[in-house]
Amino acid sequence: MTAENSKMTTAINWLGRQLSNHSNPLAYIDPLLGAIDPMLVRSVIPARVLAVHKEARDTKTFVLKPASHWSGFKPGQHLPVTVEVNGSRQTRTFSISSDPKSWKQNGWISLTIKRLPGGLVTNFMHDALKAGDVISLGEAFGDFLLPANPKPLLYIAGGSGITPVLSQLAALEQADYPAPVTLQYYVRTEQDIIGATLLYNLRQRWNNFELQIHITDSGDLLAASHLPDSASLETAHCYLCGPRGLMDLATGLLAGLNVSDKQISTTFFSAPQVALDTDELGGAVAFSKSGKSATSDGESSLLDVAESAGLKPKHGCRMGICHQCSCTKREGTVINRLTGKASGPGEETIQLCISVARGPVDVVI
Repeated sequence: MTAENSKMTTAINWLGRQLSNHSNPLAYIDPLLGAIDPMLVRSVIPARVLAVHKEARDTKTFVLKPASHWSGFKPGQHLPVTVEVNGSRQTRTFSISSDPKSWKQNGWISLTIKRLPGGLVTNFMHDALKAGDVISLGEAFGDFLLPANPKPLLYIAGGSGITPVLSQLAALEQADYPAPVTLQYYVRTEQDIIGATLLYNLRQRWNNFELQIHITDSGDLLAASHLPDSASLETAHCYLCGPRGLMDLATGLLAGLNVSDKQISTTFFSAPQVALDTDELGGAVAFSKSGKSATSDGESSLLDVAESAGLKPKHGCRMGICHQCSCTKREGTVINRLTGKASGPGEETIQLCISVARGPVDVVI
């Protein structure tokens, strides 16, 4: 936060206390500021939509101008986005596809988002979000980050998994990255290439960049022949981003080339899950703070169960990444659907979106 923003926040807090005698003055003054201009709100991070561009089939890029009190991001990170759909606030997590220079110098970022079949938020954003609208953002997070020291980089990306890679590639080119960078990008058809203009421009003007685009509908699937040999990968760092099947295949191929886990950074665009024995799962779920209760079928996450009971717990990615749905389990056992591991029976913090009840559970919501 800049000194100017700090002074503004101090002034708003002082004025709010004088007007409202409230321990949280923003709760009083924010509605007033929002009525003047939604970008003035301080309790959340508003962002105005500057433009919406068609990027590829079923994919659009949303150019946003976040409020000045947003902290910025590092290439490869993602952030929570909140929109109002049919009167209900919905939050999802998306990767930032632009580079930090655009934010630092011009005050804008971009999110490149693929429409998901049946996806409440992505369908709303594709169909209804337009230039001039204001949405809410959270702070950027994630450890899918560039290395501290230059070394050869290998990217293996599939479909919309390219979005954080676009941010990193642009930043690397701007920094005149001295080591070789290779991207193996897998898409179903040419119409599904996301970031085509940037990728082709980078290939033309950046000598250290090698681009290979593979059309999987034509049978051009990830194979060992697409990867460098073991000696070339000895000092490299590998970035994997895309659907689970592609990432599992890439991980296996790299392991066969003696690439260690420390040399691999991964971010999945679908939640990796282990097979659970649903016959042992399910049970009564009490939401003690609200006084509501529901029954888990052993397949639904506690987030889904809470929503079916009419509750609206805070959440974001629904994949176990952003931790926005973390809350207190007072008692009972839950299973982590990503790892298959069981919690203890007592009080602890759990993530609703990746927790499944195993027997009676009491959650503080």
